[in-house]
Amino acid sequence: MIDHLCLQVQDVPASAAFYEAVLAPLGYRRVVEFGEVVGFGATRPEFWLGPVTTGGEPREVHFAFVAADRAAVRAFHAAAEAAGAEILHAPKIWPEYHEDYYGAFVRDLDGNNVEACCRVAE
Repeated sequence: MIDHLCLQVQDVPASAAFYEAVLAPLGYRRVVEFGEVVGFGATRPEFWLGPVTTGGEPREVHFAFVAADRAAVRAFHAAAEAAGAEILHAPKIWPEYHEDYYGAFVRDLDGNNVEACCRVAE
């Protein structure tokens, strides 16, 4: 349904370093960079970071990245913790979402609620 998503962030280089660390365990990497815009994905840019171009502060957004398995969710969580992210929810099963839904939630440098999840039983 969604081709790509772009977040406006206060500090693109700092946010890019954060996402580079937390997305690597999920199989995503920095695939393109031009000017102040950075794109991440597995093979093509699907998740973008750019500078704030509108007045005011960026508003909180919640989004989730697909993880191949529970180990990848745990690795995402560990990378986020090592990068100094605020941990909202450590990896666990969320049966209210789906019987096998396993996710971890962290807050990025701009206050966004970022999740890694999978729907695969261990």
